[in-house]
Amino acid sequence: MALDDIIQELKFRVKIEDVVSSYNIQLKRSSRNLVGLCPFHGEKTPSFNLYPENNSFYCFGCHAGGDVITFIRKMENLDYVDAVKLLAQRYNIDIPESTKDKGLSNLRNRIYEANKEAARYFHRKLYTQEGQNALNYLKGRGLTEQTIKHFGLGYSTSITYDLTSYLNDKGFKNTELIQANLSFESRSGRIVDRFIDRIMFPIMDLRGNVIAFGGRIMTDQKPKYLNTSDTPVFKKSNNCFALSFAKNSKDGYLILAEGYMDVIALHQAGFESAIATLGTALTKEQAILLKRYTDDIVLCYDSDDAGQNATMRAIPILRDVGLNVRVINIPNGKDPDEFLKTNGENGHIKFKQLIEKSGNDIEYRLQKLKNKLDLDSPDGKVAYLTQVSKLLATFDSEIEIDVYARKIAAELSVAPYSIIQQIDKYKQKDYKTKIQQQRNKNNMEVLVVNDSINPDKKTHLMASNAEEQIISCIINNPDIAGSIISKFPPEKFITSFNKKIYECIVRRFNDKKEFSVMDISGEFSNDENSRIIKIVHNYNKNCNPYEICNDCINVIDKENDKIAFSGDNLSNKSEEDVQKYIDRLKKQKK
Repeated sequence: MALDDIIQELKFRVKIEDVVSSYNIQLKRSSRNLVGLCPFHGEKTPSFNLYPENNSFYCFGCHAGGDVITFIRKMENLDYVDAVKLLAQRYNIDIPESTKDKGLSNLRNRIYEANKEAARYFHRKLYTQEGQNALNYLKGRGLTEQTIKHFGLGYSTSITYDLTSYLNDKGFKNTELIQANLSFESRSGRIVDRFIDRIMFPIMDLRGNVIAFGGRIMTDQKPKYLNTSDTPVFKKSNNCFALSFAKNSKDGYLILAEGYMDVIALHQAGFESAIATLGTALTKEQAILLKRYTDDIVLCYDSDDAGQNATMRAIPILRDVGLNVRVINIPNGKDPDEFLKTNGENGHIKFKQLIEKSGNDIEYRLQKLKNKLDLDSPDGKVAYLTQVSKLLATFDSEIEIDVYARKIAAELSVAPYSIIQQIDKYKQKDYKTKIQQQRNKNNMEVLVVNDSINPDKKTHLMASNAEEQIISCIINNPDIAGSIISKFPPEKFITSFNKKIYECIVRRFNDKKEFSVMDISGEFSNDENSRIIKIVHNYNKNCNPYEICNDCINVIDKENDKIAFSGDNLSNKSEEDVQKYIDRLKKQKK
């Protein structure tokens, strides 16, 4: 079965609403379409639209869009062929080898295979004489054999080319190992291992593929932890450690801890919903990822200053994507791993009690403000109420604002109205700022500034809009394609991106192939597919598509004439050509 045949089979079998719903995205019917909260950016008001009639989506908030394959590409961080493969597997459609091993898809598969082989190698090394110190370290931290095997923990030896030589013998090229960030080229020109003398933590994606590694040094050498850099299969800001295990937890929440060892200790103690970010501060992308699997996050960072600062940074990021946040306070400055060890057999019970006693993020932040100020002094009280008003002004829920404003007013013996009035002032100021930012954004779009997809649009706005109308009409009305294509070849298109789309349509039409958004999406990037979807849905169904195309062709012809008979181009024209152009202009004026 050829790739085009697979696409046709997917078009017949796959419903985009079923695929989107499988990612725990709630959808509601809106006329003929479906709407929900966008999985690609944090939002509280739905702007994510599904169009079942052509299996496409578009978000009016972040402008992500495309067909069902593009959706899978963005959700799973896959290239086109791998996304088709994943969909085909879900719907029991066989894919021949010839469509699997192409370009980036082949490289990604090789990186997956290299990572898997490296994980096995590291794990075996842990149980050799070379890995004895590493194994003793892990057991000294209280990890059982079962836990070590469950997480696939391992050891990278002190020999600088150990893994590289092993994988070379397994048939992996140095270029593949460098792309996987398992190896790098030293100053001497030799290809050597990235991870040397470290305890190894495999990082897996949601499908169980090993996509990266974290390595912990056992000496005072810096850095203490070394992580795989971004590769074709891994991006730190889009992944979390142990989420492949935690997503199956029945707890109803996810515990967000600070590091690998905390997460592993929590899992061993029975808290299988524990996860961690990957050596970086929590990102919005990670928060959006977590929202797919839960509505509730329990923050459990270390109790030291760094951990508390990280907690304060994480809370607004999590709230902005609609997650409810609770914060665990571990007593005596301990981290989760140390707390569990200290409490021995009662560790599970004691930690469960910490979760049950954990307050929400509002209470946590209010307490942090109190700790910094002297509330017995007038200045301290005023400063506290000012900071509280700024904090509550960031909340959308009027109920939350009212409840906490009254609670704080009672605690400090002030009128609730004075706090709410101050909150309203900050809210109004914030609203004006957001309105101005939106206006600036809208102005940028109107002026077509910084359009990275179709940069030519800025200087050829009329032609670009006309080109987009032609593309939209043809894709929405494929029966008119033949007559339009016969009179208007691709070379007449002025802007490069629109020309690329039209060339794709013409080529497929001439090859007697279909050219819906799903048929052509494989030839474009995710961002380009988003623009195509926007073009396709910017279509007036009440107008005659053939007449629209003819009008647009006239607009583009005029623009081509202007380009051809302006500036330096004019000097290359014959007198006869110039006269014909002048005659056309006179005719148009009549």
